[in-house]
Amino acid sequence: MSFLNAAKATLKSRRFWLWLTAGAIIYLVPAAIRYVTEKVEIPILNFPGFWIDHFIPGNMLEKVLVNAFFPGGAGAISGEIFISNYKNQLVKGKTKYYARLSGALVLTAVWSAFQFWGYSLMIAMSYGGNLFESYFVFPINFILAALSIFTPNIVYFIKSALTKTIDRAKRKKQV
Repeated sequence: MSFLNAAKATLKSRRFWLWLTAGAIIYLVPAAIRYVTEKVEIPILNFPGFWIDHFIPGNMLEKVLVNAFFPGGAGAISGEIFISNYKNQLVKGKTKYYARLSGALVLTAVWSAFQFWGYSLMIAMSYGGNLFESYFVFPINFILAALSIFTPNIVYFIKSALTKTIDRAKRKKQV
């Protein structure tokens, strides 16, 4: 399939939109909490609580949890779907993880460009600080994107375990 047709097919994929939408919502939850509470720190997610040099943010736990889904996880799924469409076959093994890595890095690059543009606008929030991420954390975002290629596996494993548990409980209830 051609590049353009593979891109169109990717944009028509329900799985692509599910991961992109869910990832964006997960990404926006902490931002919404900050906006509503007018505080930079979210107590449960604010670990280690202070910046380490300029590159490790004070909310590193939040970054790990959020970036696993967006842009990293959503990009990983995007890459997998795109390459599957491009090759006209389901990707497996190393190819699947290379496709996921490529997708995660591309979406992270696009998101980082947007963040950089937003940061340059210097939109200050009422609680202080910029609405957008500092460009100092971009290297961490790319590291987290590379690790997020495994997020779909973890999500599908948890979904499978929950489904089996619910099915077992239903069978027990019927007996």
